[in-house]
Amino acid sequence: MNPKLNLLQPYPFEKLRALLNTAKPQQTGLKLIDLSIGEPKHPAPDCVKSAIADRLEGLSTYPSTKGDDALREAVSQWVAHRYGIPPLNAQTQVLPALGSREAIFSFAQTVLDAERGGYVVCPNPFYQIYEGAALLGGAQPYYVNADPNRHFLSDWASVPDDIWRQTQLLFVCSPGNPAGSVMGLDDWASIFSLADRFGFVIASDECYSEIYSDENTPPIGGLAAAHALGRTDYRGLVCFASLSKRSNLPGLRSGFVAGDAKLIEKFLLYRTYHGSAMSPVVSHASVAAWQDEAHVIDNRKQYRAKFDAVLPILQPHLEVERPNASFYLWAKTPISDPEFVFKLLDTQAVRVLPGSYVGREINGVNPGANRIRIALVAPLADCVEAAHRIAVLAKACQLNELK
Repeated sequence: MNPKLNLLQPYPFEKLRALLNTAKPQQTGLKLIDLSIGEPKHPAPDCVKSAIADRLEGLSTYPSTKGDDALREAVSQWVAHRYGIPPLNAQTQVLPALGSREAIFSFAQTVLDAERGGYVVCPNPFYQIYEGAALLGGAQPYYVNADPNRHFLSDWASVPDDIWRQTQLLFVCSPGNPAGSVMGLDDWASIFSLADRFGFVIASDECYSEIYSDENTPPIGGLAAAHALGRTDYRGLVCFASLSKRSNLPGLRSGFVAGDAKLIEKFLLYRTYHGSAMSPVVSHASVAAWQDEAHVIDNRKQYRAKFDAVLPILQPHLEVERPNASFYLWAKTPISDPEFVFKLLDTQAVRVLPGSYVGREINGVNPGANRIRIALVAPLADCVEAAHRIAVLAKACQLNELK
C-alpha cells in the first residue's frame, strides 16, 4: 500500500459523525435540520434537466478526455462574459472536469515533484482536499492562518522566504470556505509577485464565485485579476470552477479547469491516464447550464433572502457577520465549538460543523476553534427555524443555564 495514505487525517464529516454519535436529537421532538454540509438544496435548473433528456444517446459513446468542443467553447465564452476579459483559447486553455474536487486533487499530482519535496501552501481553515493532495503528492502542507482582522483572508506576506523557496504549489480559495472572504486585486498582485519571484504554481479554487451578496459587485477571479495586471498568458495560474454551487448541480459532477496553456497541456496528459473524461450527457447538460444566467441570479436571490432573515436572529446572541460571498455563516461560539455543535444537535436537533474540524493548529492557534460553519442550504423556513434554535442554545450558554 502507498505509505502516504497513513498521513491523511479523517475527513471533517467523519469526525463530525464520531462527535455526534451519542447525541439524541429524536428525543427533542423537533424536526432535524442539517446545515453542516455545503450541499445545495435549491432545485436543479429546468434547462439542464431538458438537456440531459435530449442527449441520452450519449450514454453509448466513449467520451473524450479533452471534452466536447461545444463545452470548452461555452466555458470560454462564459469566462469572457463573467469577467470582462477576452475569450480563452478553448483548445488550449480550458478542460472540462468532473467537478472541481477531483480536478483540484489530480492537478496537484500533475504539478508536484515528489522527489523534490518541499511545500504546498494553503489557507487555514481550508478545504481538506488541498491537504490530502499535497501529502499524496509527496509535499508538506504549509498552513497560513486566516486573519479575522483581514476579513479572514490569509496574509501570504507572512510566509517566510525560505518556505516560498521550497514551495511548489499555492492553493487559494476566493470566495473562501468557510468565511466567504473575497480577495481583491491587490491580494492577487501580491500572490503573482511571489509566484514570479519563487517559481511556484497557483491553483485558484473558485467554486463559490457565483454566490455573492451584491449583484453589482461580483467577486474578481484569478483569470480576471491576471488579465488586469497584464498577465494575459495566465502564466503559472490555473483556476477551478464548478456547477455544483452555481447551478445547484452537485450530483452532475461538472466543472472546468482554465488558465496557463502549458499547465493545461500537462494536466490533459495526466488525465488521459487518470480516466477523468466527461460523459457526453453531462457535457451537453453543462453547456446548457453555463449558457443560462437566469437560474443563477435567482439562486443568489434565494441565498440573500436567507441571510436577510437569519442574521437578525443570530446577531444578538452570536458574533457573526454577513459574508461577501458563499452561502456559509462563520459564527463565534460562547463555548468550545465541538461542545456547542454536540449540544446543538442533542438539544435543538440542528446539525452544523465545528470550525476547528476544517482547520489545523498552527503555532498554538487553530483559527477555526470556537467557531461553527453554518451552511444555509436548507429551505428558507428551515434556516429561520434553525437560527431560532441556535439562538436559544447560545443564550443558554451565555447565561450558564446548560447542565
